[in-house]
Amino acid sequence: MPWPRIADETDDTNPIGPFHAGCGAVSAALATAELTGKSGRDMLRAVALGYDIGARLVASLGGGRRHSPSCLTTTFVAAAATAAMLRLDRRQVCHVFSYAGQQASGIGYWDRDREHVEKAFDFGGMGARNGVMAATMVALGCTGVEDPFSGEENVFTALAEKPAPEKLVAELGTRFEVFNTTIKKWSVGSPLQSVLDSVTVLLDDPAVRSGNITRIAVEIPTESLRIVDNSSIPDLCLQHMVALLIADGGVTFASGHDVERMRDPKVLAIRKLVEIVPSEELQNAVPPRQAVVRIETADGRALSHRTYAVRGTARNPMQATEVEAKALDLMVPVLGAARANEVIAAVANLERFGPVLGLRRLLQT
Repeated sequence: MPWPRIADETDDTNPIGPFHAGCGAVSAALATAELTGKSGRDMLRAVALGYDIGARLVASLGGGRRHSPSCLTTTFVAAAATAAMLRLDRRQVCHVFSYAGQQASGIGYWDRDREHVEKAFDFGGMGARNGVMAATMVALGCTGVEDPFSGEENVFTALAEKPAPEKLVAELGTRFEVFNTTIKKWSVGSPLQSVLDSVTVLLDDPAVRSGNITRIAVEIPTESLRIVDNSSIPDLCLQHMVALLIADGGVTFASGHDVERMRDPKVLAIRKLVEIVPSEELQNAVPPRQAVVRIETADGRALSHRTYAVRGTARNPMQATEVEAKALDLMVPVLGAARANEVIAAVANLERFGPVLGLRRLLQT
């Protein structure tokens, strides 16, 4: 497995945009907490703030395709989290957002990188770096513009297609976007989450488990087709992931990212039965990214399941045990089982954790 793929398709998502807040908020808050000796409680507050700022900014910019939401927003997410950790005052926070605005970018061609390496930098690394730098510069005495969201030239005139500044403060203090965040159950592309949810339900039938299948029709939103139809990336390829899940009876991070499995005869035998059916009805369905999977069996039966609310979304949240199982799947190959369980226990108790620097021993190999 090529090393750049190791962090692929594991991050959380906010449906506004959608965009990915965690890769900026958590990394920036963690780094700054170590720098300043802050506690786990301080870090949690900073991360929650970053999620809120990110979602509000995306909404206020009005969407559109001029800028990619995750690329554009993460700088502000990380800047907010870092400013909170550094206890900057109101004027300093204005300066931080001014520097964040100057560094914000989001050209939507990241999805043309077939290995998703640039996606990882654009969504996470770039914004985390820029946001931390903005806040630490101000903490060290650098000054900036105090009204980056207003005035003749501002964040909205530069970055927004349909500016809605009022959404920056709508329901402020009563709506917290960290609670609306989606945690992926599967370490695969977002359009495939509902597909694998549906296949998992159908796996309860003995005929499906035994491979006694003659046809698999997968109905997905029309616009998802360009992302998942016969992709060369295993964790983005609908046909492959459906076949892999049925062949193995489950999907791990390792199996879902293993390019060699795309040539596995057992998987290929099932893959040739998979047919994608693009659907305009699903394209406009609420909640979004629904999927319908229909499996015909050799004994003449037709099995069907439609996933309405993807597992891991706010409408259908994962249980703590499911989140822990996914975390173990990701961490055990790197840290070992004992250390991985220590990390989970520490994170579960993060609100009462002392200086965050104490996590470093657990997170290092």
